[in-house]
Amino acid sequence: MTENNPNETPDEQEQTLPEITLEALPETLRQACARAGWNELMPVQAKAIPYLLEQRDLLVQSRTGSGKTGAFILPMLERIDTRQKHCQALVLVPTRELAKQVAKEAEMLAGDSGVRTVAVYGGSSYGPQLKAFREGAHLVVGTPGRILDHLLKRNLSLDKLKILIFDEADRMLSMGFYPDMRAVRSYLPQHRINASMFSATFPTRVIRLAGEFLHQPTHLSLSSDHVHVAETEHIFYVVPGMGKDRSLVRILEVENPDSALIFCNTRAKVHYVTTVLGRFGYDAGELSSDLSQNAREKVLERVRKGKLRFLVATDVASRGIDIPDLSHVILYEPPEDAEDYIHRAGRTGRAGAAGTAISLVDRLEASKLRRISARYKIDLLERELPGDEDVAAIVAERATVLLEARLRVRDKLQIERMQRFAPHVRSLSENEHGLELLAMLLDDFYQEALHAPETPPPPPPARRSDSDKRSRRRRRPRKRTR
Repeated sequence: MTENNPNETPDEQEQTLPEITLEALPETLRQACARAGWNELMPVQAKAIPYLLEQRDLLVQSRTGSGKTGAFILPMLERIDTRQKHCQALVLVPTRELAKQVAKEAEMLAGDSGVRTVAVYGGSSYGPQLKAFREGAHLVVGTPGRILDHLLKRNLSLDKLKILIFDEADRMLSMGFYPDMRAVRSYLPQHRINASMFSATFPTRVIRLAGEFLHQPTHLSLSSDHVHVAETEHIFYVVPGMGKDRSLVRILEVENPDSALIFCNTRAKVHYVTTVLGRFGYDAGELSSDLSQNAREKVLERVRKGKLRFLVATDVASRGIDIPDLSHVILYEPPEDAEDYIHRAGRTGRAGAAGTAISLVDRLEASKLRRISARYKIDLLERELPGDEDVAAIVAERATVLLEARLRVRDKLQIERMQRFAPHVRSLSENEHGLELLAMLLDDFYQEALHAPETPPPPPPARRSDSDKRSRRRRRPRKRTR
């Protein structure tokens, strides 16, 4: 394999390997494919498997449903030594559902080969997971938070690890797993391991993550010859015209932007959207021509310092302002003028940073947006509007991540103290009113952890002047003498 030159492009760095067919796979892997009922390999499998069999690190752009799980599981089966009872492959995933799905597919492909697989995720009992570790699970699939829990408690060792996979890396970052992933890194073995990252998109933050874990990775994409790292990703959701405000809330929960500038066409709509977001518990401020210059500067200063997460504005009010590190621009309404789309979207993805521009449109507005994308040659991606169940699943995952992170830093006395409430929690979970109380507590915790505005520290007490002190001394009553 040739050495990478950091000044070369990914295509120049990579020594390209030809795609592989199902018939060219080793016999054991052909049998695995037969168990899955596969008559041929999917494109991501045909492209990625040759590199993984050669033990190269990979950076793969591949969307959900493309067959990527098989792409990294099949090569694992060739390298896992079933005689050794320890973790040899680790797959990190963003959600418990994906952990179960990947583990299930791995078990199907492994068949009776002796490869033991366990799914490890938060919000579930430790018992079955500990049992799987004791029995020598070879392949561990889990969320970073629960994996870190087991590493801290020495339930799991990565000393013999050979393969590390990040599945849906972009979603893992949006779920808030980055600190846990960094912590897991300190438990990786000193010897060289093969690491690969699969992601639907590759914004700059995912590329940075790859730089921390992968060694001279080969870049693969299903849509082009190299991974497309765009400064701005353009997304739109088709939403019902009468429920756009609730649609915005759902999208914010799913996207979980670090910061966002939300554009509306009128001052009245700016005020309405800001009010709705505030009522839902989001840290949101408004910027319109109604505000005085002093008030505008105070709002912008909060945004620049990271003390205000969402800013709702009109085009007129936002002209001439520059907000560094703005992760998202959201077009609550499409602009009247097509050129304004470029100005709005251009507020994110600046100075080489990654950004996302999201448009909320009804059916009629979607046609207009597509004409804008054609006119300016914008690669526009449509996403399905998340439903209530989708949002509930995502906030539950994030709440579990946050709670487990808080539990990890508790000392023994704090853990002993909280056990006082365990019987009461069990009792509350057995009736409808009790469930409402628990849901309320979780909702308050989640809002405070993710969406609550930063509260300024209380002002220091005013210093009294010397004359005030003398005045207080004069008013102080004298002690009586007997």
